[in-house]
Amino acid sequence: MLRLAAALVFLAGAAHAADTRTRITLEAGVVRARPAAAEATLELFVDGPADPPPILGGVAREGDALVFAPRFPFQPGMAYRAVYREPGQAPLVEVLQLAAAAAAVAAPTTLERVHPSADVLPENLLKLYLHFSAPMSRGEAYRRIRLLDEAGKSVELPFLEIDQELWDRDGRRLTLLFDPGRIKRELVPNEEVGSPLRAGRAYTLVVDRGWPDAHGRPLAGEGRKRFRVGPPDHAPPRTRDWRVVPPRAGTRDALVVTFPEPLDRALLERVIEVLDRSGEALEGEIAIGGGETRWSFTPGAPWRAGRHILRSATILEDMAGNSLGRPFEVDVFERVEDRVLDVSESLYFEIE
Repeated sequence: MLRLAAALVFLAGAAHAADTRTRITLEAGVVRARPAAAEATLELFVDGPADPPPILGGVAREGDALVFAPRFPFQPGMAYRAVYREPGQAPLVEVLQLAAAAAAVAAPTTLERVHPSADVLPENLLKLYLHFSAPMSRGEAYRRIRLLDEAGKSVELPFLEIDQELWDRDGRRLTLLFDPGRIKRELVPNEEVGSPLRAGRAYTLVVDRGWPDAHGRPLAGEGRKRFRVGPPDHAPPRTRDWRVVPPRAGTRDALVVTFPEPLDRALLERVIEVLDRSGEALEGEIAIGGGETRWSFTPGAPWRAGRHILRSATILEDMAGNSLGRPFEVDVFERVEDRVLDVSESLYFEIE
């Protein structure tokens, strides 16, 4: 891994009319403007020709310094624009780039997998997850990813392009959302443009090998996922349709749960839990397989005889965004107070 040097390389800037002593530095992963006036502000942006939104993070005062802590770590090789402002004074603007210390060369980053992993996906597919072998650079996704139809032609604007890309905390998993306005029936974008995917056709998701990872290196090669499109899915999943196969008491064999359709991979990893007869959550390891139709739990300690609980948050979704007991295409005029919104659903099983 590359170790970030505690420095920022000054690339360009403007003179600060009020106090030329003010400097912007990087210390332990945060940006500091020192000294800073009492009412000063500090914002960070990804530098580029466009006008991007501010980088997410928090600003706090530490002594005579104004400190910006990003929600996600700064990426080496990317240029950032720091804007320091004092009331009544011209802003101090500096374009900064993280310097990195030399380290052993790691293997090139690859696109490891794409979820859903099934070969046939519904016409109203809501999202795709792209998993990379190492952290990736941000701000590149929508110009590095293409969706091709059977003729090799790019599908026009299939994804919802938002300012803050949807990365996990490690920068290794990207969530791509299909435009909900084109998926939901009876909405203007759906009626005028139609769904990005059409049942009966085949598509290829292409990830450009020139996409730099967090260290500025291109991917090892182009990534591709080919899939066919089936009919739309408007029916919500139901826990009563799940098949639960309990293990035997005294073993550490896995509890296996199978679903009649693939469910959302990222949610499967975090919204289902196993509780003992006293209602305490059990510690153990989760595995997902069968094209996201199988969930298994291996406990850290041998199973005890008696009733257990399999509990899932109701935000668990299928591939089309239908959550437990609730379709993705709800009546937007339905009164919220007229609905019963449970936060979880439970299944009971016996360990013998």
